[in-house]
Amino acid sequence: MTYHVTIVGGGLAGSEAALTLADRGIAVRLMEMRPASPTAVHHTDALAELVCSNSLKSTKPDSAAGLLKEELSQLGSHLLDAARRHSVPAGGALAVDRAKFSREVTERIEANPLIEVVREEAADIAGLAEASDAVILASGPLSSDALSSSLMGLTGRSALAFYDAAAPVVMADSIDSEKVFRQSRYEDPGEAGDYLNAPFTKEEYDAFIEALLGAKRVIAKDFESRELFQACQPIEEIARAGRDAPRFGTLKPVGLTDPRTGRRPWAALQLRAEDAHGASYNLVGFQTNLTFPEQRRVFRMIPGLENAEFARYGVMHRNTFIDAPRLLDDHGRLVTPEARGLAAPVYVAGQLAGTEGYCEAIRSGLHAALAVTADLRGVQLPALPGDTVFGALLAYATDPGTADYQPMHVNFGLMRPLDVPVRNKRARYGAYATRANEALAAYAEALRDAGLLP
Repeated sequence: MTYHVTIVGGGLAGSEAALTLADRGIAVRLMEMRPASPTAVHHTDALAELVCSNSLKSTKPDSAAGLLKEELSQLGSHLLDAARRHSVPAGGALAVDRAKFSREVTERIEANPLIEVVREEAADIAGLAEASDAVILASGPLSSDALSSSLMGLTGRSALAFYDAAAPVVMADSIDSEKVFRQSRYEDPGEAGDYLNAPFTKEEYDAFIEALLGAKRVIAKDFESRELFQACQPIEEIARAGRDAPRFGTLKPVGLTDPRTGRRPWAALQLRAEDAHGASYNLVGFQTNLTFPEQRRVFRMIPGLENAEFARYGVMHRNTFIDAPRLLDDHGRLVTPEARGLAAPVYVAGQLAGTEGYCEAIRSGLHAALAVTADLRGVQLPALPGDTVFGALLAYATDPGTADYQPMHVNFGLMRPLDVPVRNKRARYGAYATRANEALAAYAEALRDAGLLP
């Protein structure tokens, strides 16, 4: 049989889901509202555009982020493959040239004969279900008002919202190379590290924090600081919690040695390459809600950025997600009576489901595609082990006992404790990784047995 699935949203989750379904012979209509209906944070009409950082986080095999990449690799993720093809130096992290990455994903999708890209806004979920064998909502944190209204009609409750902030990007040739130094944390001074570091003296740091705290911000009338997702706190909100808070977080100097002094700086901003040529750099951890003129004024107080030219200013935007523990099953399928009454099942993937992070969104899209394939073929989808990092995240996100649900990255805190406690943190993480990889191997084999994985 030929099946037709509608995917709403051409971001990371939607793009991965579309390519995964097409691999399995399922026709896809991928709906993306840009460029006809732009958002406040997207800069192009490309699919899988990265709007905040260009980093997909750690590749270390004993880290939660590294284990998530292993899951994606074992399950044949198209987007992870594209990310690796367009990686830029970032120490132990996978960072990408965002333009090349999204361009390749767009080209793969547009060249696939089983995927039709429709550039229009989706507004009526029931109507999409009437014309499809299944619907995947992967519209992300900036879902349109019309689609959000339709979704609320199916969930019977209001969507939740918090505010997300993106960091600025500056041009490389505007950075003062006499003041910044290249080094990754804990590398020997002088080695060609993957990050530029802007070192602060105590006096420079104090003056910067004073200016940061007094700077004008762009704040919605109904804004409340409690609505800020913890992992995306703007730098000014962090400083507001305590003048030294940035110095023990985003601006921590640990593992760095200023070659000019031979000592650790009082504080240090790290800058990460935005593209393969190193033409622009992202201010790592500097999500912000300052007005553009204030960003220009205050961030030019950072040593080495006195004449910085901004390729992109930081922005803050609404980020909407559903109450997944009460609305989704472990397939990512909406289970409300209203949703069950539709002509086709509706799945939710990516940030709209509350998975926070680039690779988490990709993995969520892949999981939804596997679930849809299994359901359409009438086969049992193997249970995703909770001992894998995404399995642990999915269990948290679909557990009705999860209270005050907030978006979450994969992390070892979500995982089942080890059978034999390990005191040493590095050894403990290694034990988690060993257990996760064993569970992943068994899961992949079960998918093959079900005909869901080549």
